[in-house]
Amino acid sequence: MGPQPDRDESEAERLDRNWNEMLQELRVTQTGTQILTGFLLTIPFQQRFTELDDGQRTIYLVLVAFAALATILALAPVSLHRALFRQGAKPQIVAVTNRLLIGALISVAITLIGTSWLIFDVVVGHPAGLTAGAVTAVFTAAAWFALPRISGRRQG
Repeated sequence: MGPQPDRDESEAERLDRNWNEMLQELRVTQTGTQILTGFLLTIPFQQRFTELDDGQRTIYLVLVAFAALATILALAPVSLHRALFRQGAKPQIVAVTNRLLIGALISVAITLIGTSWLIFDVVVGHPAGLTAGAVTAVFTAAAWFALPRISGRRQG
């Protein structure tokens, strides 16, 4: 597929389209981050939590911080839009939301990698935890970073 012809749309229409596309991405990201954060927040209330060693507790706390950051970044565009609604700030809203979504995805990636690492570490042992974290990192990098770059090059 070659490059797509330019759309016949005004700057305002392009911004509206970009914002609507970002809203769809936000819906998925917000749900995922909230579920992941909720899962992590229940762990200390499990009986086996006291069996974690100091390293595992540290990993857990770092994961909670990244999950909270992902949730904050994924929800921030809502408050940004609300604060700047009807002020002619759509270009700024779209630009900032794009950066917030990228930050949220990076935070989610770190949280997923670390969660895989921690769960395998606790259930099977340290080597399995490191392996699970590394495998999750490779697949996340391939799906979220390499695939879009490869696909984008093929378009152009």
